[in-house]
Amino acid sequence: MSVPQYRKAAAFALVAGLGLSLTACSTKSDDGGKSAAGKVTITVDCQPVGAQKELLANWNADVAEFQKQNPDITIKSVSVGEQCNNPPDFTARLAGGTMTDVFYGYMTDLQQVLDSGQAMDIAQYATKENISTWDSVDPALKDVFTEDGKLYAVPVKNYSMGLVYNKTLFKKAGLDPAAPPKTWTEVRAAAKKISALGGGVAGYSEYSAGNTGGWHFTASIYSQGGKVLSDDGKKAEFNTPQGKQVLQNLKDMRYGDNSMGARQLLQWGDLLTNAGAGKVGMFIGAPDATQAIVSQFQGKYEDWAMGPIPGQDGPAKGTLGGGEGYFFKKGLTPEQVRAGLKWLAYEKLTPGKGQFDYVRAKPQNYPVGLPQPLLFTNGSEAQKQELDLRKANANVDTSNFAVFEANPVPIVGEPRNAQAVYAVLDSAMSAVLTDPKANIDTLLKTADGKVNQLQAAGS
Repeated sequence: MSVPQYRKAAAFALVAGLGLSLTACSTKSDDGGKSAAGKVTITVDCQPVGAQKELLANWNADVAEFQKQNPDITIKSVSVGEQCNNPPDFTARLAGGTMTDVFYGYMTDLQQVLDSGQAMDIAQYATKENISTWDSVDPALKDVFTEDGKLYAVPVKNYSMGLVYNKTLFKKAGLDPAAPPKTWTEVRAAAKKISALGGGVAGYSEYSAGNTGGWHFTASIYSQGGKVLSDDGKKAEFNTPQGKQVLQNLKDMRYGDNSMGARQLLQWGDLLTNAGAGKVGMFIGAPDATQAIVSQFQGKYEDWAMGPIPGQDGPAKGTLGGGEGYFFKKGLTPEQVRAGLKWLAYEKLTPGKGQFDYVRAKPQNYPVGLPQPLLFTNGSEAQKQELDLRKANANVDTSNFAVFEANPVPIVGEPRNAQAVYAVLDSAMSAVLTDPKANIDTLLKTADGKVNQLQAAGS
């Protein structure tokens, strides 16, 4: 699959261990961020939590090695939870000014970060001198974090959505693990067979809280060929036959078939906990969902495979693409910005190091061989090095992703003001999954009005 191409506007828009208090994250000082010994100190978040033992050990080892190679830089790590960005918490930290010097955010967060005034333009510092692979990073990903010619974050990951499914449950239900459902009608039929296994197994599972419901509504309406916002990003455009079909599919599975389980209002960790316990047959997600199922929720790689996101009556017409990056807190010194870029280069953007240290990861409970992220441009030396290392050290059965890779779906970026839009759409998703009498037309009409108000206020 080629590197996803993102654009920022319209329907194709894209979109340690020091335990510091978040109330004292900034290290800016009158001496330019340097200590008496001439060192530059920066705080960085998204340190793995204690339960992620191997990931935390890797992070701490990387910090130690980086500081050994750069004795003038001190990295102070902060953990902000296993997701790194829980949207309500992220917004609260932005509002309170308690972000770390270098802070993690989604591609959808650019606008609210700019509105908060918390990030600085790093364009003049983002060069090969500070990030050796910078010229190889996909320009489309850089563009997601660019506004009016100013760069506010460094992209470190990207993804696109597909259908993640449990091969073991497929076999038990008499389904072919090599032929995942291609349409939502087929998903419904497969979900009925899987849920019939009993034991609390949900044939299909879905998010509906914490902004994750709106996120998945967006992925599903894209698969139908629909939109969430108008091309100019100013108006809601999901109160359509495609939007109604998304909710109708869920309502049919939830109440017509009883194939989604009784427990709803699921957020990210809830669904993946159930998946790790072998209680979920299918859900939509990115390839790294299997990583989280295993490394954080005690699942098994051999249980999981992935196909393209289904369409309604044929191949999907689009799929959601997104990703993440690191912003730089306004007010940092040039020395601190350069230090932060060098750290990100080491940890996130160098084949063979950090997240791409596949030799280290191979014997660990961490996957090597997933088809994403794809951060580097096709044909670049960095891409070649990363893909060669990935292939040489694969510790998962890459054939589990062959159907996904062989059937690429057009990437559609996340909508403008995405997290706020997702929060509104959560209400429609949660209602249709918890109330058998929920009126889909009313739900979408109400959400439509709220999103129009949001977009008008932000324009």
